[in-house]
Amino acid sequence: MAYDYIIIGAGSAGCVMANRLSEDAGTSVLLLEAGGKDSNLWIHIPVGFTQTLNNRKVNWCFETEPDEALAGRTIPIPRGRVLGGSSSINGMLYVRGQAFDYDVWAQLGNRGWSYADVLPYFRKAESFERGGDEYRGDSGPMNVADMYERHEIVDAFIEAGEELGYPRNPDYNGASQDGFGYYQVTQRNGRRESTARAFLDPARGRQNLRIEPNAHVTRIEMEGTRVTGVTWSQNGQSRTETANLEVVLCAGAVQSPQILELSGIGQPELLREHGIEVRHALPGVGENYRDHYAARMNWRVNRPITLNEQTRGLRLVGEVAKWVLTRRGALTWTAGIGHGFVRTRPELETPDIQFFFAHASFGSIRDRVLEREPGMTLAVYQCRPESVGSIHLGGPDPFASPKIRPNFLTVELDQQTLVAGLHVCRALGQTKALGRYVDHEMNPGADCVSDADMLAFARQTGATTYHPMGTCKMGHDPMAVVDDRLRVHGLEGLRVVDASIFPTMPSGNINAPVIMAAEKCADMIREERQARIAA
Repeated sequence: MAYDYIIIGAGSAGCVMANRLSEDAGTSVLLLEAGGKDSNLWIHIPVGFTQTLNNRKVNWCFETEPDEALAGRTIPIPRGRVLGGSSSINGMLYVRGQAFDYDVWAQLGNRGWSYADVLPYFRKAESFERGGDEYRGDSGPMNVADMYERHEIVDAFIEAGEELGYPRNPDYNGASQDGFGYYQVTQRNGRRESTARAFLDPARGRQNLRIEPNAHVTRIEMEGTRVTGVTWSQNGQSRTETANLEVVLCAGAVQSPQILELSGIGQPELLREHGIEVRHALPGVGENYRDHYAARMNWRVNRPITLNEQTRGLRLVGEVAKWVLTRRGALTWTAGIGHGFVRTRPELETPDIQFFFAHASFGSIRDRVLEREPGMTLAVYQCRPESVGSIHLGGPDPFASPKIRPNFLTVELDQQTLVAGLHVCRALGQTKALGRYVDHEMNPGADCVSDADMLAFARQTGATTYHPMGTCKMGHDPMAVVDDRLRVHGLEGLRVVDASIFPTMPSGNINAPVIMAAEKCADMIREERQARIAA
């Protein structure tokens, strides 16, 4: 059977594309997802993100290659392997970034991607529970909520920011990002609001939309420079479907370049090295990879009022009952609770570091196992990292994991900014507001004082916050993979829309920008189709 559009990947972008393209009853859409249905209970309970980080049934559980800049360590790169993609397993924090980010995209030559251009799509996608205004939407599919719970230690963290001279900011997705407050989350009445729930569920009954889970795309099909369809594997059976109009690649920053390379699209030398026929040379495929690399400080808290104790024994039973009955309580907490956006240098126009605060401490960042004694954690990363790596296929086997080489902290500015952020972390912990809860600093500890000490700590213990982007970047330079309408350079009938198209890193968590980009891409596709019909 032939479809007008075939969408590869039912993640944050793919679910949006499936919804918007199938709104036209005269358009046929096939949505292919390598993972299964989003029926795992832990997906829908917000605090359950800790249980999906290492669950291969819903998570690809990728890892980087050993990184010399990080003491030879490998770093986890979790990616959603389920309907909703990473929006089904992420920390649910809704952060748009700064107006400056998108104006930079436009300044790089990407017409239509300035902040003024993308703001309507941010507003279109969301329904902000506080209501709409010139910055916020109130009638979109994606519910965005304030934290349903407050806590005295998180309040103290926000007061600590004010004590150091930073403003309190109740809406960092509004007029300005600067300051401290509680994060906003993609939740609806205490349950995770993934793009599968927000965009795909309302469209499931449409006769013109076919959704195929457990469908692993192995190759994009081409005739010359025209993309004609895709080949995919399901339950050991291989099949090929035809796309009359376009294939839309939404597999994410890790797997979109891999699928392109498996299809013969990428760097000729690399493809030949793996025995893959070169169908279309594009040197930028898999390059320009960036991620938010964070270092985390934590403190022992001097009283038993943290999540460490609240989620054990009879107290946990009580919290489970509270969530079941009211959709409130500790089970609605997310990966970060209190936010901070600040400048490390006074001459900067906008914040360059972001904080994540939680009244909890973990024995292992990999496993997210809460400690038994009271604790709190403050993570920090540089908003716009300059260190660049790559993500390429691991071989001709379409089921093999790609090779992720991040090169974190190889640029001096990244080192300086992260170290400066750690010093601000310590200053926050020493304020009167937050200090009254501190027994002692656990990590990095009192002996870690100099910039060199802080950098060594960051290299030895840091990890990403799971925001891979840039590997099929948008632009018009020789390393660009897609143009500013997200069409793959030199090919007909193929677009990419996911975090891989970002030319530079947005200043914050990337789920909201991915949803925005998909909303914009769907509009561009419909505009072009209408123009063809009219002609």
